Amino acid sequence: MRDFFRTLTGRAVLVTVATSIVSVIVTALVAVPVAVRSVNSQVRAELVEKSALAVELLTDERPAAREKIAQRLRKDQIEIYLLRRGIPDHQGLPALAIAQVRSGALVDMRGRVAGRASFIAGRPLPGVDAGVVLTRPASPGLTLQVLGSVWWALLAGLVGGILAGALLARFVAGRLAAGDRSVRIARHGPAEAVRLAEAVNQLAAALQTSEGRERDFLLSVSHELRTPLATIRGYAEALADGVVGADGAEQAGATMVAEADRLDRLISDLLVLSRLEAADLPLDVVAVNLVELVREAGQAWSARCAADGPSLAVELPDAPVTVETDPGRIRQVLDGLCENALRVVPSGVPLVLAVRAGESGGVVEVRDGGPGFTDEDLAVAFERGALNRRYRGIRKVGSGLGLALAARLVGRLGGRIEAGHAPEGGAMFTVELPYRTPGNG
Repeated sequence: MRDFFRTLTGRAVLVTVATSIVSVIVTALVAVPVAVRSVNSQVRAELVEKSALAVELLTDERPAAREKIAQRLRKDQIEIYLLRRGIPDHQGLPALAIAQVRSGALVDMRGRVAGRASFIAGRPLPGVDAGVVLTRPASPGLTLQVLGSVWWALLAGLVGGILAGALLARFVAGRLAAGDRSVRIARHGPAEAVRLAEAVNQLAAALQTSEGRERDFLLSVSHELRTPLATIRGYAEALADGVVGADGAEQAGATMVAEADRLDRLISDLLVLSRLEAADLPLDVVAVNLVELVREAGQAWSARCAADGPSLAVELPDAPVTVETDPGRIRQVLDGLCENALRVVPSGVPLVLAVRAGESGGVVEVRDGGPGFTDEDLAVAFERGALNRRYRGIRKVGSGLGLALAARLVGRLGGRIEAGHAPEGGAMFTVELPYRTPGNG
Protein backbone atom coordinates (compact mmCIF):
# COMPACT_ATOMS: atom_id res chain seq x y z
CA MET A 1 0.00 0.00 0.00
CA ARG A 2 2.88 2.37 0.79
CA ASP A 3 4.36 1.75 -2.66
CA PHE A 4 0.98 2.49 -4.28
CA PHE A 5 0.88 6.00 -2.83
CA ARG A 6 4.34 6.68 -4.27
CA THR A 7 2.96 6.26 -7.77
CA LEU A 8 1.29 9.01 -9.79
CA THR A 9 -2.05 7.19 -9.51
CA GLY A 10 -1.70 6.78 -5.76
CA ARG A 11 -0.76 10.39 -5.21
CA ALA A 12 -3.58 11.62 -7.41
CA VAL A 13 -6.04 9.44 -5.48
CA LEU A 14 -4.58 10.71 -2.21
CA VAL A 15 -4.97 14.33 -3.31
CA THR A 16 -8.52 13.83 -4.58
CA VAL A 17 -9.48 11.93 -1.41
CA ALA A 18 -8.04 14.73 0.72
CA THR A 19 -9.84 17.29 -1.45
CA SER A 20 -13.10 15.38 -1.19
CA ILE A 21 -12.78 14.97 2.57
CA VAL A 22 -12.03 18.65 3.03
CA SER A 23 -14.96 19.53 0.77
CA VAL A 24 -17.26 17.22 2.73
CA ILE A 25 -16.13 18.64 6.07
CA VAL A 26 -16.48 22.22 4.86
CA THR A 27 -19.89 21.45 3.40
CA ALA A 28 -21.01 19.84 6.64
CA LEU A 29 -19.66 22.69 8.77
CA VAL A 30 -21.40 25.28 6.62
CA ALA A 31 -24.53 23.54 5.39
CA VAL A 32 -25.65 21.73 8.54
CA PRO A 33 -25.73 24.78 10.84
CA VAL A 34 -27.49 26.76 8.10
CA ALA A 35 -30.03 23.97 7.69
CA VAL A 36 -30.56 23.74 11.47
CA ARG A 37 -31.08 27.48 11.74
CA SER A 38 -33.48 27.36 8.82
CA VAL A 39 -35.52 24.58 10.45
CA ASN A 40 -35.55 26.38 13.81
CA SER A 41 -36.63 29.64 12.16
CA GLN A 42 -39.44 27.80 10.39
CA VAL A 43 -40.59 26.19 13.65
CA ARG A 44 -40.60 29.52 15.46
CA ALA A 45 -42.47 31.22 12.62
CA GLU A 46 -45.13 28.50 12.64
CA LEU A 47 -45.42 28.77 16.41
CA VAL A 48 -45.93 32.54 16.20
CA GLU A 49 -48.61 32.06 13.52
CA LYS A 50 -50.40 29.46 15.63
CA SER A 51 -50.27 31.73 18.65
CA ALA A 52 -52.16 34.34 16.64
CA LEU A 53 -54.66 31.70 15.57
CA ALA A 54 -55.00 30.54 19.16
CA VAL A 55 -55.76 34.07 20.32
CA GLU A 56 -58.55 34.38 17.77
CA LEU A 57 -60.07 31.05 18.72
CA LEU A 58 -59.68 31.53 22.48
CA THR A 59 -61.90 34.58 22.42
CA ASP A 60 -64.63 31.92 22.34
CA GLU A 61 -65.50 31.47 26.00
CA ARG A 62 -66.80 27.95 25.55
CA PRO A 63 -64.58 25.41 27.37
CA ALA A 64 -65.25 22.76 24.74
CA ALA A 65 -63.92 25.00 21.97
CA ARG A 66 -60.77 25.79 23.94
CA GLU A 67 -60.17 22.13 24.67
CA LYS A 68 -60.55 21.29 21.01
CA ILE A 69 -57.94 23.88 20.15
CA ALA A 70 -55.57 22.53 22.80
CA GLN A 71 -55.94 18.94 21.49
CA ARG A 72 -55.21 20.03 17.96
CA LEU A 73 -52.06 21.86 19.06
CA ARG A 74 -50.85 18.94 21.18
CA LYS A 75 -50.83 16.74 18.05
CA ASP A 76 -48.04 19.05 16.81
CA GLN A 77 -46.23 18.75 20.21
CA ILE A 78 -47.41 22.26 21.12
CA GLU A 79 -48.56 23.05 24.65
CA ILE A 80 -50.91 26.00 25.23
CA TYR A 81 -50.97 28.10 28.39
CA LEU A 82 -53.74 30.61 29.11
CA LEU A 83 -52.75 33.48 31.36
CA ARG A 84 -55.52 35.33 33.25
CA ARG A 85 -55.70 37.82 36.07
CA GLY A 86 -55.97 36.12 39.39
CA ILE A 87 -54.70 32.80 38.08
CA PRO A 88 -51.28 31.89 39.49
CA ASP A 89 -48.37 31.87 37.11
CA HIS A 90 -48.05 28.59 35.30
CA GLN A 91 -45.22 26.54 36.70
CA GLY A 92 -42.50 25.80 34.19
CA LEU A 93 -42.96 28.86 31.98
CA PRO A 94 -40.12 31.38 32.01
CA ALA A 95 -40.95 34.40 34.13
CA LEU A 96 -39.76 36.71 31.34
CA ALA A 97 -42.28 35.23 28.85
CA ILE A 98 -45.13 35.62 31.38
CA ALA A 99 -44.15 39.21 32.21
CA GLN A 100 -43.97 40.22 28.53
CA VAL A 101 -47.37 38.76 27.69
CA ARG A 102 -49.02 40.39 30.70
CA SER A 103 -47.46 43.70 29.76
CA GLY A 104 -49.10 43.45 26.33
CA ALA A 105 -45.97 42.55 24.36
CA LEU A 106 -45.44 39.74 21.85
CA VAL A 107 -43.12 36.88 22.77
CA ASP A 108 -40.86 34.98 20.37
CA MET A 109 -37.98 33.36 22.19
CA ARG A 110 -36.20 30.20 23.23
CA GLY A 111 -36.15 29.11 26.83
CA ARG A 112 -36.58 26.20 29.17
CA VAL A 113 -40.09 24.98 29.92
CA ALA A 114 -40.41 22.29 32.56
CA GLY A 115 -36.67 21.71 32.27
CA ARG A 116 -36.66 21.23 28.45
CA ALA A 117 -35.26 23.58 25.82
CA SER A 118 -38.29 24.90 23.94
CA PHE A 119 -39.50 27.50 21.48
CA ILE A 120 -41.89 29.97 23.13
CA ALA A 121 -44.43 32.22 21.40
CA GLY A 122 -47.01 34.35 23.19
CA ARG A 123 -49.30 37.31 22.73
CA PRO A 124 -51.93 39.11 24.84
CA LEU A 125 -55.64 38.47 24.40
CA PRO A 126 -57.47 41.55 23.11
CA GLY A 127 -59.69 43.43 25.51
CA VAL A 128 -58.86 41.43 28.60
CA ASP A 129 -55.95 41.31 31.04
CA ALA A 130 -54.86 37.92 29.80
CA GLY A 131 -52.71 36.23 27.22
CA VAL A 132 -51.79 32.96 25.60
CA VAL A 133 -48.41 31.22 25.45
CA LEU A 134 -47.52 28.35 23.12
CA THR A 135 -44.46 26.16 23.64
CA ARG A 136 -42.86 23.47 21.54
CA PRO A 137 -39.83 21.40 22.58
CA ALA A 138 -36.70 21.94 20.53
CA SER A 139 -35.50 18.67 19.02
CA PRO A 140 -32.20 17.74 20.71
CA GLY A 141 -31.08 15.63 17.74
CA LEU A 142 -31.97 18.11 15.01
CA THR A 143 -28.34 18.52 13.94
CA LEU A 144 -27.91 14.77 13.63
CA GLN A 145 -31.21 14.51 11.77
CA VAL A 146 -30.12 17.14 9.24
CA LEU A 147 -26.70 15.54 8.88
CA GLY A 148 -28.32 12.15 8.42
CA SER A 149 -30.43 13.51 5.61
CA VAL A 150 -27.41 14.76 3.66
CA TRP A 151 -24.68 12.27 4.54
CA TRP A 152 -25.54 10.06 1.58
CA ALA A 153 -24.93 12.99 -0.73
CA LEU A 154 -21.65 13.80 1.02
CA LEU A 155 -20.55 10.16 0.83
CA ALA A 156 -21.43 10.03 -2.85
CA GLY A 157 -19.28 13.12 -3.45
CA LEU A 158 -16.37 11.51 -1.59
CA VAL A 159 -16.59 8.28 -3.58
CA GLY A 160 -16.95 10.25 -6.81
CA GLY A 161 -13.81 12.24 -5.99
CA ILE A 162 -11.83 9.06 -5.32
CA LEU A 163 -12.98 7.44 -8.57
CA ALA A 164 -12.36 10.63 -10.54
CA GLY A 165 -8.84 10.92 -9.13
CA ALA A 166 -8.03 7.30 -9.90
CA LEU A 167 -9.39 7.51 -13.44
CA LEU A 168 -7.63 10.82 -14.09
CA ALA A 169 -4.33 9.54 -12.77
CA ARG A 170 -4.56 6.32 -14.78
CA PHE A 171 -5.45 8.28 -17.89
CA VAL A 172 -2.58 10.73 -17.43
CA ALA A 173 -0.10 8.03 -16.39
CA GLY A 174 -1.16 5.87 -19.34
CA ARG A 175 -0.69 8.72 -21.78
CA LEU A 176 2.70 9.64 -20.29
CA ALA A 177 3.80 5.99 -20.22
CA ALA A 178 2.79 5.66 -23.87
CA GLY A 179 5.16 8.51 -24.70
CA ASP A 180 2.62 11.31 -25.13
CA ARG A 181 4.29 14.26 -23.39
CA SER A 182 1.73 16.75 -24.69
CA VAL A 183 -0.92 15.70 -22.16
CA ARG A 184 -1.94 18.52 -19.83
CA ILE A 185 -4.57 18.86 -17.10
CA ALA A 186 -6.86 21.89 -16.86
CA ARG A 187 -6.21 23.81 -13.64
CA HIS A 188 -9.70 24.13 -12.17
CA GLY A 189 -11.35 23.28 -8.88
CA PRO A 190 -10.05 23.38 -5.31
CA ALA A 191 -6.53 24.51 -4.49
CA GLU A 192 -5.33 20.92 -3.95
CA ALA A 193 -6.60 19.87 -7.37
CA VAL A 194 -4.99 22.91 -8.99
CA ARG A 195 -1.65 22.09 -7.34
CA LEU A 196 -1.93 18.48 -8.51
CA ALA A 197 -2.68 19.63 -12.06
CA GLU A 198 0.27 22.02 -11.98
CA ALA A 199 2.57 19.25 -10.70
CA VAL A 200 1.45 16.84 -13.42
CA ASN A 201 1.77 19.51 -16.11
CA GLN A 202 5.25 20.42 -14.88
CA LEU A 203 6.18 16.73 -14.89
CA ALA A 204 4.97 16.30 -18.46
CA ALA A 205 6.79 19.46 -19.58
CA ALA A 206 9.99 18.38 -17.82
CA LEU A 207 9.78 14.94 -19.42
CA GLN A 208 9.19 16.51 -22.81
CA THR A 209 12.18 18.84 -22.42
CA SER A 210 14.41 16.14 -20.95
CA GLU A 211 13.61 13.62 -23.65
CA GLY A 212 14.20 16.23 -26.34
CA ARG A 213 17.60 17.01 -24.88
CA GLU A 214 18.39 13.32 -24.54
CA ARG A 215 17.55 12.74 -28.21
CA ASP A 216 19.72 15.67 -29.30
CA PHE A 217 22.52 14.53 -27.01
CA LEU A 218 22.43 10.97 -28.32
CA LEU A 219 22.51 12.29 -31.87
CA SER A 220 25.57 14.42 -31.14
CA VAL A 221 27.35 11.64 -29.24
CA SER A 222 26.60 9.10 -31.96
CA HIS A 223 28.05 11.55 -34.48
CA GLU A 224 31.17 12.02 -32.36
CA LEU A 225 31.56 8.27 -31.91
CA ARG A 226 31.00 7.57 -35.60
CA THR A 227 33.68 10.02 -36.78
CA PRO A 228 36.76 8.38 -35.19
CA LEU A 229 35.32 4.93 -35.86
CA ALA A 230 34.94 5.79 -39.53
CA THR A 231 38.55 7.03 -39.68
CA ILE A 232 39.86 3.91 -37.95
CA ARG A 233 37.76 1.66 -40.19
CA GLY A 234 38.93 3.49 -43.30
CA TYR A 235 42.64 3.14 -42.52
CA ALA A 236 42.16 -0.44 -41.33
CA GLU A 237 40.46 -1.40 -44.59
CA ALA A 238 43.16 0.41 -46.56
CA LEU A 239 45.85 -1.52 -44.71
CA ALA A 240 43.97 -4.80 -45.14
CA ASP A 241 43.47 -4.24 -48.88
CA GLY A 242 47.09 -3.20 -49.40
CA VAL A 243 46.10 0.29 -50.51
CA VAL A 244 48.48 1.75 -47.92
CA GLY A 245 51.94 0.42 -48.42
CA ALA A 246 54.85 0.04 -46.05
CA ASP A 247 55.88 3.65 -46.50
CA GLY A 248 52.46 4.92 -45.42
CA ALA A 249 51.81 2.38 -42.66
CA GLU A 250 53.49 4.48 -39.98
CA GLN A 251 51.33 7.53 -40.73
CA ALA A 252 48.19 5.40 -40.94
CA GLY A 253 49.02 3.79 -37.60
CA ALA A 254 49.61 7.16 -35.97
CA THR A 255 46.28 8.45 -37.25
CA MET A 256 44.47 5.36 -36.03
CA VAL A 257 46.06 5.71 -32.59
CA ALA A 258 45.08 9.39 -32.39
CA GLU A 259 41.49 8.57 -33.36
CA ALA A 260 41.42 5.68 -30.88
CA ASP A 261 42.64 8.07 -28.17
CA ARG A 262 39.91 10.50 -29.14
CA LEU A 263 37.34 7.73 -28.93
CA ASP A 264 38.73 6.64 -25.56
CA ARG A 265 38.48 10.19 -24.19
CA LEU A 266 34.88 10.45 -25.34
CA ILE A 267 33.92 7.17 -23.72
CA SER A 268 35.76 8.14 -20.53
CA ASP A 269 33.88 11.44 -20.42
CA LEU A 270 30.59 9.59 -20.82
CA LEU A 271 31.46 7.23 -17.98
CA VAL A 272 32.58 10.03 -15.67
CA LEU A 273 29.50 12.10 -16.47
CA SER A 274 27.19 9.17 -15.74
CA ARG A 275 28.94 8.55 -12.43
CA LEU A 276 28.68 12.22 -11.54
CA GLU A 277 24.95 12.15 -12.13
CA ALA A 278 24.76 9.02 -9.97
CA ALA A 279 26.67 10.92 -7.22
CA ASP A 280 29.17 8.07 -6.60
CA LEU A 281 32.30 9.50 -8.18
CA PRO A 282 35.29 9.06 -5.82
CA LEU A 283 37.07 12.31 -4.97
CA ASP A 284 40.43 12.81 -3.25
CA VAL A 285 40.23 16.30 -1.74
CA VAL A 286 43.55 17.58 -0.42
CA ALA A 287 45.42 20.86 -0.10
CA VAL A 288 46.52 21.91 -3.59
CA ASN A 289 48.71 24.81 -4.70
CA LEU A 290 47.00 26.05 -7.85
CA VAL A 291 50.18 27.81 -8.97
CA GLU A 292 52.08 24.52 -9.24
CA LEU A 293 49.13 22.67 -10.76
CA VAL A 294 48.64 25.26 -13.53
CA ARG A 295 52.42 25.50 -14.13
CA GLU A 296 52.52 21.74 -14.75
CA ALA A 297 49.45 21.96 -17.02
CA GLY A 298 51.13 24.76 -18.99
CA GLN A 299 54.27 22.70 -19.49
CA ALA A 300 52.20 19.74 -20.73
CA TRP A 301 50.19 21.83 -23.19
CA SER A 302 53.09 23.92 -24.48
CA ALA A 303 54.26 20.97 -26.60
CA ARG A 304 50.89 20.67 -28.31
CA CYS A 305 50.68 24.40 -28.93
CA ALA A 306 54.28 24.86 -30.15
CA ALA A 307 54.01 23.72 -33.78
CA ASP A 308 50.93 25.15 -35.41
CA GLY A 309 48.68 25.75 -32.41
CA PRO A 310 47.78 28.86 -30.42
CA SER A 311 50.34 30.95 -28.57
CA LEU A 312 50.26 29.59 -25.03
CA ALA A 313 50.94 31.92 -22.09
CA VAL A 314 50.88 31.07 -18.38
CA GLU A 315 50.23 33.86 -15.86
CA LEU A 316 51.16 32.91 -12.28
CA PRO A 317 51.40 34.97 -9.09
CA ASP A 318 54.53 34.97 -6.94
CA ALA A 319 52.76 33.63 -3.84
CA PRO A 320 51.13 30.21 -3.65
CA VAL A 321 47.33 29.96 -3.88
CA THR A 322 46.31 26.98 -1.77
CA VAL A 323 42.83 25.49 -2.07
CA GLU A 324 41.08 22.30 -1.01
CA THR A 325 40.26 20.20 -4.05
CA ASP A 326 41.02 17.04 -5.99
CA PRO A 327 44.11 17.84 -8.11
CA GLY A 328 43.42 15.04 -10.59
CA ARG A 329 39.87 16.22 -11.25
CA ILE A 330 40.88 19.87 -11.58
CA ARG A 331 43.61 18.89 -14.03
CA GLN A 332 40.93 16.96 -15.93
CA VAL A 333 38.84 20.16 -16.06
CA LEU A 334 41.81 22.24 -17.28
CA ASP A 335 42.74 19.67 -19.92
CA GLY A 336 39.17 19.62 -21.18
CA LEU A 337 39.04 23.40 -21.45
CA CYS A 338 42.38 23.49 -23.26
CA GLU A 339 41.23 20.73 -25.60
CA ASN A 340 38.17 22.77 -26.49
CA ALA A 341 40.34 25.84 -27.11
CA LEU A 342 42.70 23.97 -29.43
CA ARG A 343 39.76 22.84 -31.49
CA VAL A 344 38.61 26.37 -32.37
CA VAL A 345 41.53 28.76 -31.72
CA PRO A 346 43.58 29.55 -34.87
CA SER A 347 47.36 29.23 -35.02
CA GLY A 348 49.25 32.00 -33.25
CA VAL A 349 46.17 33.28 -31.39
CA PRO A 350 46.59 33.64 -27.59
CA LEU A 351 45.65 30.86 -25.18
CA VAL A 352 46.21 31.90 -21.56
CA LEU A 353 46.27 29.86 -18.36
CA ALA A 354 46.17 32.14 -15.32
CA VAL A 355 45.94 31.82 -11.54
CA ARG A 356 44.98 34.50 -9.05
CA ALA A 357 43.74 34.77 -5.48
CA GLY A 358 40.06 35.65 -5.31
CA GLU A 359 38.04 36.99 -2.38
CA SER A 360 36.50 33.65 -1.42
CA GLY A 361 38.72 31.17 -3.25
CA GLY A 362 41.52 30.50 -5.63
CA VAL A 363 40.73 31.33 -9.26
CA VAL A 364 41.95 29.63 -12.43
CA GLU A 365 41.27 31.26 -15.80
CA VAL A 366 41.44 29.74 -19.26
CA ARG A 367 41.24 32.53 -21.87
CA ASP A 368 41.64 32.52 -25.62
CA GLY A 369 41.43 34.74 -28.67
CA GLY A 370 39.19 32.40 -30.66
CA PRO A 371 35.64 32.96 -31.95
CA GLY A 372 34.28 33.12 -28.40
CA PHE A 373 30.64 33.03 -27.34
CA THR A 374 27.59 35.18 -27.84
CA ASP A 375 25.56 36.23 -24.82
CA GLU A 376 23.01 33.56 -25.80
CA ASP A 377 25.80 30.95 -25.83
CA LEU A 378 26.86 31.86 -22.30
CA ALA A 379 23.38 31.05 -20.99
CA VAL A 380 23.61 27.43 -22.22
CA ALA A 381 27.38 26.88 -22.29
CA PHE A 382 27.34 24.16 -19.62
CA GLU A 383 24.23 22.36 -20.82
CA ARG A 384 25.11 18.96 -22.20
CA GLY A 385 25.44 19.13 -25.97
CA ALA A 386 23.88 22.61 -26.28
CA LEU A 387 26.78 24.23 -28.15
CA ASN A 388 27.23 21.15 -30.29
CA ARG A 389 23.66 21.44 -31.52
CA ARG A 390 24.04 25.16 -32.09
CA TYR A 391 27.31 25.14 -34.06
CA ARG A 392 27.40 21.73 -35.70
CA GLY A 393 28.24 22.27 -39.36
CA ILE A 394 29.23 25.92 -38.73
CA ARG A 395 32.56 25.52 -36.95
CA LYS A 396 34.57 22.82 -35.25
CA VAL A 397 32.73 21.55 -32.20
CA GLY A 398 33.13 18.65 -29.81
CA SER A 399 30.55 16.30 -28.42
CA GLY A 400 29.31 18.89 -25.97
CA LEU A 401 30.31 16.70 -23.03
CA GLY A 402 33.44 18.59 -21.96
CA LEU A 403 31.82 21.73 -20.56
CA ALA A 404 28.97 19.81 -18.92
CA LEU A 405 31.52 17.49 -17.33
CA ALA A 406 33.64 20.44 -16.14
CA ALA A 407 30.65 22.16 -14.56
CA ARG A 408 29.59 19.03 -12.68
CA LEU A 409 33.12 18.24 -11.51
CA VAL A 410 33.72 21.76 -10.21
CA GLY A 411 30.31 21.75 -8.53
CA ARG A 412 31.04 18.43 -6.81
CA LEU A 413 34.29 19.91 -5.52
CA GLY A 414 32.44 22.83 -3.91
CA GLY A 415 33.53 25.39 -6.48
CA ARG A 416 31.91 27.23 -9.33
CA ILE A 417 32.68 27.74 -13.01
CA GLU A 418 31.57 30.59 -15.25
CA ALA A 419 31.84 31.31 -18.95
CA GLY A 420 32.39 34.83 -20.25
CA HIS A 421 34.14 37.06 -22.75
CA ALA A 422 37.94 37.14 -22.62
CA PRO A 423 39.96 40.36 -22.99
CA GLU A 424 41.85 38.52 -25.75
CA GLY A 425 38.60 38.55 -27.74
CA GLY A 426 37.51 34.94 -27.35
CA ALA A 427 36.07 32.81 -24.57
CA MET A 428 37.02 32.91 -20.90
CA PHE A 429 36.33 30.19 -18.36
CA THR A 430 36.73 31.06 -14.69
CA VAL A 431 37.01 28.28 -12.11
CA GLU A 432 36.87 29.31 -8.45
CA LEU A 433 37.74 26.77 -5.74
CA PRO A 434 37.41 27.20 -1.96
CA TYR A 435 40.50 28.07 0.04
CA ARG A 436 42.04 25.53 2.33
CA THR A 437 40.36 25.60 5.72
CA PRO A 438 42.84 26.42 8.52
CA GLY A 439 43.66 23.38 10.58
CA ASN A 440 42.82 20.82 7.88
CA GLY A 441 45.52 18.52 6.60
